[in-house]
Amino acid sequence: MSETLQARSPFSGEVVAEVPRLELSACRALVGDAAQAQRAWRRVPLADRLALVERFLQHVVIHKETIAREITLQMGKPLGQARAEVDGMLDRARYMASIAADALADVALPDKPGFVRRVVREPLGVVLCIAPWNYPLLTAVNVVVPAVLAGNAVLLKHAPQTPRCGEVFAQGFSEAGAPRGLVTAFQASHAVVDALIAEEPSKNRRRFGAAPREPGAASSAQSDFSTSTEPGIAHVAFTGSVRGGLEVARAASARVLSVGLELGGKDPAYVAADADFEHAVEGLVDGAFYNAGQSCCGIERIYVHRSIYARFVDAAVAQVRRYALGDPLDPATTLGPMALERAPALLAEQVAEAADQGGRVCCGGAAVQVGGKGRFFTPTVVADAPQGCALMQQESFGPVVGIAAVEGDDEAILRMNDSRYGLTAAVYTADLGRAERMAAELQAGTVFMNRCDFLDPALPWVGVKDSGLGATLGHEGFMRVSRAKSLHFRLRTR
Repeated sequence: MSETLQARSPFSGEVVAEVPRLELSACRALVGDAAQAQRAWRRVPLADRLALVERFLQHVVIHKETIAREITLQMGKPLGQARAEVDGMLDRARYMASIAADALADVALPDKPGFVRRVVREPLGVVLCIAPWNYPLLTAVNVVVPAVLAGNAVLLKHAPQTPRCGEVFAQGFSEAGAPRGLVTAFQASHAVVDALIAEEPSKNRRRFGAAPREPGAASSAQSDFSTSTEPGIAHVAFTGSVRGGLEVARAASARVLSVGLELGGKDPAYVAADADFEHAVEGLVDGAFYNAGQSCCGIERIYVHRSIYARFVDAAVAQVRRYALGDPLDPATTLGPMALERAPALLAEQVAEAADQGGRVCCGGAAVQVGGKGRFFTPTVVADAPQGCALMQQESFGPVVGIAAVEGDDEAILRMNDSRYGLTAAVYTADLGRAERMAAELQAGTVFMNRCDFLDPALPWVGVKDSGLGATLGHEGFMRVSRAKSLHFRLRTR
């Protein structure tokens, strides 16, 4: 343990958490412990795994207020939103538990005389979950609970801004009776994590039975068996920036290793002329500014049919002006500080460039403090935002939205697809046919009609282009943390 990580409140600047940052040797030991726990856990019946998860969730319910307060202190979201995140985590976990038996069930093929043919699902082994700070529970639960239910062990490396949020899972599962090593939270540098991902599993062989053999030496069947499943990370689930995802992918490319990447977004919305106007304004403003805009699926670009464009801009600005900045522990606060120190300066640059290119800054546009505290950015609307400016092309991840007029559906599709990202897209219209036609053309993992910035755990969460690789939630979420094995038994040999 070479150093201590300190997390500071983005509002007060005070240290709110201190955790050790592990060196590579200590992380290797955690992988070995996790692999040992998983070797036994994979044989535990699903009913017992479900019972463990339910006990974990009961622990979260009991400690809900403490957990929510920790989220607020570490990353700055208003306390009411932190409580809502805890509730959302519970809902997702319980839904995934409800479909586990079906998702992990054997698949029997049609009868073939003299043969038994079946597809079974097996756990991968040790799953490394690298979670971000913006929704510290919601992003992690997407991986941790399905992985445990599928028979894996989990190592959870949380963002340095929210290190205590990883302990919600580690301590909660421990209190629920999980075996040592099944769910572990840790902190380490990016370099150490990359090295851990890239490292060949045989580094830890000595922790699992027989010592490495000398070249040419004979071995017993027992020692071969004891080292046949060597500890090592079998899957990496990363949620974060594109740059971080590329770093994980590069590290994983050193060996055969499955990777799931949930990356950034520049999520667009279209408001058609026939949309429920008030509903569209309310939903899209909330979708752009909830959690101070720090959401990968938050709305960052809005395209509005020209016939209602001016009215929409005026209504959106009026709603945005009602946000109250302040101490996130204060119930009156509806927009908290920015979690990252560099965020206000980045947003200011994007807004200034958009204005230089002809955009109208209708409200906001400045970094501020409240009572001499916090790193806030005033909620900002830029109308007539040029399509090519950074505000409409690069992820903002803050309380800023660009709005532009379009002539109709076809132009909206072209503009919405004009992005390196493809996480979600939203269409506000009274016409289901329009939503279906546009969904067929939009390059996004999820297409919404008359809503946005939402995850339904029954649907796979997936991105295209630079927004990611793989999926979590729904049945697909279990597919990513398990593998198919084919059983082909011949019953008669003559």
